Amino acid sequence: MRLFSVRYLALATSAAVCALALALSGAYWLVLLSGALTALGLADLLQTRRALRRNYPILAHFRFLFESIRPEIRQYFLEDDTEATPFSRNQRSIVYQRAKVETDKRPFGTQLDVYQAGYEWINHSIAPAAVADHNFRVDIGKHPDCPRAQPYSASVFNISAMSFGALSANAILALNGGARVGGFMHDTGEGSISAYHRRNSGDLVWEIGSGYFGCRNPDGSFSEAHFIANACTAQVKMIELKLSQGAKPGHGGVLPGPKVTIEIATTRGVMAGVDCVSPARHAEFSTPLEMLAFIERLRNLSGGKPTGFKLAIGHPWEFFGIVKAMLATGIVPDFIVVDGGEGGTGAAPVEFTDHVGTPLQEALLLVHNTLVGAGLRDKIKIGASGKIITAFDIARTLALGADWCNSARGFMFALGCIQSQNCHTDRCPTGVATQDRLRQRALVVPDKTARVAHFHQNTLKALAELIAAAGLSHPSQLKPHHLVRRISPNQVKLASALLPYLEPGELLDPGQLAQLPPVFGLYWPIAQAESFHPLT
Repeated sequence: MRLFSVRYLALATSAAVCALALALSGAYWLVLLSGALTALGLADLLQTRRALRRNYPILAHFRFLFESIRPEIRQYFLEDDTEATPFSRNQRSIVYQRAKVETDKRPFGTQLDVYQAGYEWINHSIAPAAVADHNFRVDIGKHPDCPRAQPYSASVFNISAMSFGALSANAILALNGGARVGGFMHDTGEGSISAYHRRNSGDLVWEIGSGYFGCRNPDGSFSEAHFIANACTAQVKMIELKLSQGAKPGHGGVLPGPKVTIEIATTRGVMAGVDCVSPARHAEFSTPLEMLAFIERLRNLSGGKPTGFKLAIGHPWEFFGIVKAMLATGIVPDFIVVDGGEGGTGAAPVEFTDHVGTPLQEALLLVHNTLVGAGLRDKIKIGASGKIITAFDIARTLALGADWCNSARGFMFALGCIQSQNCHTDRCPTGVATQDRLRQRALVVPDKTARVAHFHQNTLKALAELIAAAGLSHPSQLKPHHLVRRISPNQVKLASALLPYLEPGELLDPGQLAQLPPVFGLYWPIAQAESFHPLT
C-alpha cells in the first residue's frame, strides 16, 4: 500500500466513523471516540518531531504502545524459562518464592542442558555434614593489635550498592528494614545516606564515590567535618571507597537537574535543580600511594571502622600497583569488593554494559590470587557482586575466593521488580526504581520489608543445605576443588585445574615470575605504587 494511502487511511476511517455515528441516534460515545481519534491524527500530521507519526498518523501510536510493553510480552509469553536476559524466569521465580515464603521446590528434574559447555556443579559427599545454623557470618576489620578498630560481623549475603535517587524512597525503606530484621548489611550506594536509610536503623555500609556525596564541600571537594558527622553514627558499620562499578567502569554519571529534588539534594549535599555530577575519577588522590593514604584517613576519621574499596577490574597493572603500595606503606584496607562486569545499573551506555569491565569470576580470581601471592590475603577480606541471587551463585563465588557476596537485582526482585527494564525512564511499574510518588505507592513498605528479610533467610537456608551436602559446616570451607565446570560436551575439569592459583608470597620472589601465569609475569613487574600508569 502506498504511503499516501496509509497516511490518510486511519484519518479517513476515523472521520467516516464520526459521520456514521452522527447519523445514528444515541451514539454519542462513538462520536466522542472518533472525534478524539481524528484530532489525534491531525496532531500527528502537524507535529514535526516524529517522522513515524507524520507518515502514519494514529497507527504509529500502536507501534509505540507495543514497543513500550515489549519487555513484558517477551518475558511472559516468548522467553524460555532458562533464558537469562539478563535474568531468566526461573531465576526471578526462585527469588519471588523465597521472598513470599512459598515453596521453591521443582519437579521433574533440571531444565538445564548439563552437557553444554559452561555448566557447573558442586561435588557432594557420601557423608553429608550436619549444619546447625544458617546464619553464616564473616568478621571484617578484626585486628587484635589495633585497639581503635571497630570490627563488624557481616552476613555472607548482603544488599549491594543502590542509591536513593536510583531507587525510590519506599524501596530504600523496605531494603533497610529487611536488613535490620534479617541482621545483614545494606550498602547505601554512592548517593549517600538518606533519611530513608536511617528510619529503620538497619546496618549500613556507606559507599563514597567520586562525587563525595554526603561528605563534600560546595566546590565538590572532600569535607572531613561532613564525613565525621555521618561516619561516626552507630548505624554506619563500614566505609567503602568506590573506585568503579562493573556496569560502567570509568564512566561517571550525571543526574539531570530536573531530577535533583530537594530530598536528593539534601542527602547528597548538592544544589536542588542543578545537574548532579559524579566524575569519572576521584579528585582526592591520583596515585596508589595517595589512595591508600586516603583510605587510612577515612578509617581514622570514622573511629577505626572497617574501611576498604570497591572496584571493577580493568588494567591488571593498576590493581597490582595498589597492592605494591600496600607493601610499601604497610597500609592495608580491611576489605576489597570486586564488582563484576555483568553487574547492573540504573542506566549506562550499551557499549559499557556489554563490553567494558572484567566479568566477576576472572576479576575475583585476579584479586584473590594477587593478595595471596603478595602475602596479604589473610589481612584483607573480599566481597563480590555481579548477578548473584541463588545459593549456588553464593557457593560458587565463595569457592573462587570471596568471603561474602552482595546482591542488588536479587533484592530488587524481592521488592517486586519484574525486570521491565524501565529503571532509567522514571516509569518503573512496581515503584522500585522511580521518584514518581504515585508509582511509589504501589510498593507497600511493611510487606516488602518482610519479603526482603525472607529472601535473605531462605537463600541462606538453601546455602546451608548445599554446603551440608558437600560435607562442609561453613561456606568459608568452600574451595575451588568443590566446583566442577564442563568445558565441552565430553570434558569437565575442577575449577582448581581450570583456574591458576598462586602460593602465598609467590609474587614477592622475582625468580618465580617467569613460571607464573602471563597476567602476573607480564604486568606485575611494570606496576608501580607511585602511579596508576605502568613502567615504560
